[in-house]
Amino acid sequence: MEVMRATEEWQRAGAYSVRIEGMNRQHHISLRDEFDDKDTEGTRYIVLLDDGYPVGTCRFYENDTGSVILGRVVILPEYRGRGLGRMVVTEAEKWIAESGYKTVFIDSRLEVTDFYSGLGYISDNGPVEHCGSFDCVRMHKDL
Repeated sequence: MEVMRATEEWQRAGAYSVRIEGMNRQHHISLRDEFDDKDTEGTRYIVLLDDGYPVGTCRFYENDTGSVILGRVVILPEYRGRGLGRMVVTEAEKWIAESGYKTVFIDSRLEVTDFYSGLGYISDNGPVEHCGSFDCVRMHKDL
């Protein structure tokens, strides 16, 4: 497995392909909903490659001067259960810290809060919010 920090458009295309396969096709989320106003030039993407084929991704973007929002963490269904989600998030956190940010926020789907808790994220104990097709809770981690 290769972990790539996508800085060029052709690399970001790998992130988009994973999101289309893992969210659009699997969860029937429309492309309009999956690709939002946060998918811009300033957003950073991690892409996980298996022999050059994109199989996992996440993105992050600035929330304020000291924090970022991490999201769109997707691993293709046939690659789940192998620790690849942890690999993608860990690489994003390294890049985030290297970029000078101190706190990471994520709006976690309710069914995966244990995954993020295992990575050190803490629930903000806020209300459950409807995030597109999913119910989510805000979590954070100080780096």
